[in-house]
Formats: sequence, C-alpha cells, structure tokens
Amino acid sequence: MKKTVFFGALMAAGVAAGAAAAATLDDVKARGKLNCGVATGVPGFAAPDANGEWKGFDVAVCRAVAAAVLDDASAIEFVPTTGKTRFTALASGEIDMLARNTTWTFSRDVDLKFTFVGVNYYDGQGFMVPKELGVTSAKELDGATVCIQTGTTTELNLADFFRVNNLSYEPVPIETNAEAQQQYLAGACDVYTTDASGLAATRATFENAADHVILPEIISKEPLGPLVRHGDDEWGDIVRWTLNALIAAEEMGVTSANIAEMSAAAGDNPEINRLLGTEGNLGEMLGLSADWAKKAIMANGNYGEIFATNIGVDTPIGLARGLNAQWTEGGLLYSPPFR
Repeated sequence: MKKTVFFGALMAAGVAAGAAAAATLDDVKARGKLNCGVATGVPGFAAPDANGEWKGFDVAVCRAVAAAVLDDASAIEFVPTTGKTRFTALASGEIDMLARNTTWTFSRDVDLKFTFVGVNYYDGQGFMVPKELGVTSAKELDGATVCIQTGTTTELNLADFFRVNNLSYEPVPIETNAEAQQQYLAGACDVYTTDASGLAATRATFENAADHVILPEIISKEPLGPLVRHGDDEWGDIVRWTLNALIAAEEMGVTSANIAEMSAAAGDNPEINRLLGTEGNLGEMLGLSADWAKKAIMANGNYGEIFATNIGVDTPIGLARGLNAQWTEGGLLYSPPFR
C-alpha cells in the first residue's frame, strides 16, 4: 500500500472513531475489560508464557491501567499487533491503547493523529551479527543483507545510516520478531536490526547466545511508550498518569512491599499522600477512585520493580538501567508532580 493511501486510511479510521474515542473510559468500564495492543512476542517486553499468560515490561503498563480503572489487573484482552497492523487497530477502536515498543515520532503524533502519553523505555536502534562474521562495527556492513521489520522507524533509520556512510545493503523484509529470529538464524540475512532492547531480548532466546554480537553503534533515538487516539484526552490522561504513577512511586520509595503500610494512613510526605489517595482529590479529577494509583502500583510494583523483574540485569535479557534510570540517578526518567 502506498504511503499516502496508508496514511489516508488511518486518518479516515481516526475520524470515524473520533466520536467514540471521547467515551473510551465509559466503554472500558461498561465492557469490564481493557483491550490493549501489544507486540506479537518480544521476550521480556510482551510475550505469552507456557500457560498462555501475557507477561513483560510493556504488558505491565496495560495491567497497571486495568488495575487503576477496573480494580483488576487481569481484566485485559491482549491484542497482538505487528508493525503494520498496530496503528490501524488503535485508530479503528479495536484496541483502547497501544503498549508495544512503539517510537514517538513527529508524523505519528501529528499526521497519524495519535497521542503518545509518555516514554516507558528510552532506546536506540542497533545491529546484531553472528560472531563468525568477524564484524566489529556497523560501518563494516557494506553489501550486507539485513532483516528489517516493515512498518517501523527502523526502515528509515537503516536507509539513512547506510546512505550517510556511503554503504549498500539488501533488505530482507519481515513482519514479526519471531520471523526475524527465524530468518536470521537460518542465514537468510547477515544482520538483524531493531531497537537495541529488542536485539538483547531476541539474543537471550538463542541456544548459543554468545555466538552473536550486538555491534556498538546506536544509530537513532527511539523513545518508546504507550499511545492513544487524538481527541481522547480524558482517557489519555488516565494512561499518562498511570505511567507517571509507576515512575513517581520508584522515586518516592513506594514499592509493592511497603505500599499497603504507606497507604493505611496519611504520612508526612504530602506528595506520597496525594499519589496514594490518602490526601487530595486526584482520583476524582480522573474520574477514578481515590486509590487508583495505589491499585496501579500494586499490579506489578513500581517502575524499577517492573524493569528488574522483566528485563533487568538479573534476567536473561540483562539490560542495565542506563538512560532509563531515575533523573536522580543520572537517567531520563522524570514524572511531573502529583499536585
């Protein structure tokens, strides 16, 4: 489908869903279930386990929203989406929100009419190659075949990088991470390129992970986060401030282990009191219960707990906090005040 036709189709779907969009909160409550768009399967971020239960870093955002709105972190219909289908699913109203390693860009915000409510992972595009290839830099990839997911920012980033460095490449289009892994391991491409976190997640599933190298170059900025439809401001506020609650809870020292005690009665810290609903009326402003943020945090823990459990250094994914550390620790995580 030509780009202009694709964009036009999405805009038309967005207009058609416009009237219903404003009532998303009411729809979710009436349905008793949150429809959340996720990836088709990225270990550590979004994937069903052996029992078919969805788990992961992005999945945790969905569960926190469901807990805040419905008081039930399991009241969710997870809808797997690809790079091609994710935006149509959101624009058409098939899903209430999208939480799947999606980069916040100008055109997606302004042209496709989506509202990114925040960033839950600061990332950048990288490259993975078999160690036996003997490559130590992406600038040595002239003439390489590259597995690339269609409908993603990585396509344009890849073209830009190779053009700027006067290199040639042959793209091998794929639609899902599972397909990319299969093609890469089968030797259909020399290189797999996607977000560096995705590369780490994919490599962690390899039988011989040490035989594959993630090259040092990071060639883009990829601020990943949940998004909703334009004009759906009430619902957008709920998703935005749920994510902020997870981030703020870590900064304030509110954890899954101490939240019950801290919320039993108002303490000495007024911002923690407002966050947990023992003081003020923030929940009422959102159309939710006073303890909406407490419920969101209890679903999976705070941001740091979610990170450590799903993708941290002690997991097979093995990601350090880096840019995703709190601003007080030299990272970029920063929640606006709860006041």
